[in-house]
Amino acid sequence: MKIFTGSLLAALLVTSGMTHAGVVIGGTRLIYDGGKKESSLSVKNPDTVPYLIQTWVETTGGGAEKAPFMVTPPLFRLDGQQENVLRVVRAGGNLPNDRESLYWMNIKAIPAGEAKENQNTLQIAIKSRIKLIYRPQGLKGSPEDMADKLKWQRSGDQVQVSNPTPFYISFMEITVAGKQVKNVTYVAPGSTASFAMPAGVSGGSVGWKVISDYGAVGPEHKGSM
Repeated sequence: MKIFTGSLLAALLVTSGMTHAGVVIGGTRLIYDGGKKESSLSVKNPDTVPYLIQTWVETTGGGAEKAPFMVTPPLFRLDGQQENVLRVVRAGGNLPNDRESLYWMNIKAIPAGEAKENQNTLQIAIKSRIKLIYRPQGLKGSPEDMADKLKWQRSGDQVQVSNPTPFYISFMEITVAGKQVKNVTYVAPGSTASFAMPAGVSGGSVGWKVISDYGAVGPEHKGSM
């Protein structure tokens, strides 16, 4: 008898939370309030089989640089119909106090496998990745409050957005002249981001919807290039 173990790493995003093969994560992002000692996120297993849960935080660059956050517990068993709370604690780091900082929080769920006589077994580990946004103490407002301050312009075959605010602003939708822009992500504070212009569009009115701290989609904002 042989047992084969495969690892499938995928990031799956849904509007009301993140679900992976029976494991439900209580949010699509985690906002770390710089004025508090820790931030927390729930993980629930509504399934009947146990899962091994592994958690860690990494930088957006994905290099060897260590993120200044620790997750506890970093490795634990989550039985069926049980829930646990992940606690994120800042562990040093010289982070700016006038704008947000972005990291990735990783949660890997590995289902328990049962060896069966004369049968091959495939175990699939699913890794989710959500935004961990550090918000310095005293930073006023929210991404939704600042969404109207974004500036838009055309740059070649790209639509470019400039963000003069101290917040990371994540997009759910961007349209130019009524046509949807594909593969939209976010724009960092004090930075610009570019996305491919829709086919057949050279400019015109711009509409955008941003995602709130709680993963909800806000109302449409409008502007022009």
